[in-house]
Amino acid sequence: MSARLSTAIRIGDAARAILRKTRSFPDGGFGECEDLRHGNHIGVEPMLLALSMELALKAWFVFDYDDPNVAKSHDLLKLFDSLKPESQEKLDAEFKRSVVPYHPNCLFMDYDIRHTLFQHKDAFIDWRYLHEGGKTMSFEQSAFEATLEMVLREFEKRYYVEPFKPLLSS
Repeated sequence: MSARLSTAIRIGDAARAILRKTRSFPDGGFGECEDLRHGNHIGVEPMLLALSMELALKAWFVFDYDDPNVAKSHDLLKLFDSLKPESQEKLDAEFKRSVVPYHPNCLFMDYDIRHTLFQHKDAFIDWRYLHEGGKTMSFEQSAFEATLEMVLREFEKRYYVEPFKPLLSS
């Protein structure tokens, strides 16, 4: 296994682990927790989901260019734009096929993965400093999570090889 592949897989595995962890948080958003101590994860989910997407896109970059020196940026759109055009097109096509039908956006008739990444491009930083206030933020968690899941699934398809299946003779 090449160093490129093993590095990309490790980054992708870290992204998947963060996604799994966020799914273990109890449900309930702002004002929905009866006991405020149970709502202490508010703001953490968007931050961790954004970090997971950042790692997923960096895994794609490493795989695309055989270069572990990814841009030191948290800007999701900038990271997406750094991918090879073929990767961007593949992710956008799969986004339109598997995410858009279940998470329509009433603001755009024909929206793509870039819209979602632009909307949340600074989510890691914004939600990490939620306690400082002064900024109105929104986070479309279900659409973002579906996009993240799709990016990870498509990344895993790049290196997953199905086990050998012998042909049946007739």
